[in-house]
Amino acid sequence: MWVNADDCTQKTWVDNTVTSHRDTFLKGLTCGTTNASGKGKRIIVVHIGSDEGFVPGGLLLFESKKNSIDYHEEMNGETFFNWIKNIIPLLKKNAVVVMDNASYHSVKIESCPTTNWRKADIEKWLYEKGETYEKPMVIPRLLEIVKRIKPRYDKYVIEEFVKNYDIGILHLPPYHCELNPIELAWSSVKNHVKMNNTTFKLSDVHKLLIDGVERVTPNMWKNFVEHTIKQEDKFLEIDFIVYDVMENMGSTVMTITGETDSDSDCTE
Repeated sequence: MWVNADDCTQKTWVDNTVTSHRDTFLKGLTCGTTNASGKGKRIIVVHIGSDEGFVPGGLLLFESKKNSIDYHEEMNGETFFNWIKNIIPLLKKNAVVVMDNASYHSVKIESCPTTNWRKADIEKWLYEKGETYEKPMVIPRLLEIVKRIKPRYDKYVIEEFVKNYDIGILHLPPYHCELNPIELAWSSVKNHVKMNNTTFKLSDVHKLLIDGVERVTPNMWKNFVEHTIKQEDKFLEIDFIVYDVMENMGSTVMTITGETDSDSDCTE
């Protein structure tokens, strides 16, 4: 996650004469974040936890260097991999690491040809893999060969790394952050920063972040995990309901549209 230097609690009313958060604070008002775009100085935070709490030694904090809306631009595959290499040995055997589908979570060991590749590059890739075929061959046929052998080479950096530690990786379905209990932990940490941020200095926000992490107890984490499991159960229940409804609808349609008159000349 990330935290802006000027993150604080929401305003209860608006004073249009205020032009900055510092003015807000000096006037004694309850400040709020007008920087909704996420631009400005901020700290990017990485951590990992379970129902036993945050993993000791797992916290990574670093200052953002880009003034962009999406903090993911600075959390690249190399930075994430260097962090997780130090984390994996700290985890218990047979642990499963839950991740979302951010690009830096899913860096591949090598790229496999796609329809965007030039024909010469596809041919070179197949040659390096020891594949022989009759020439000339059009791109769609070349990609058929790629599809056949792709499972041997379409591997992810992190998944391959954790194999040496008996650790599993579980990627969440896209756009389902509610299935990751750490989101609730982040909410608690961010709330602590917002409630106590009065200087809007990055150095002070840094300290508040560390303090906020330390305030998330193992008992809180246990509740976060239990809440997430309940969300999973709800989705599973809905899945079964939808499946049953669709199945019954299919049977009903067949009953309604099925022809029963033996004298009819046509059926639907």
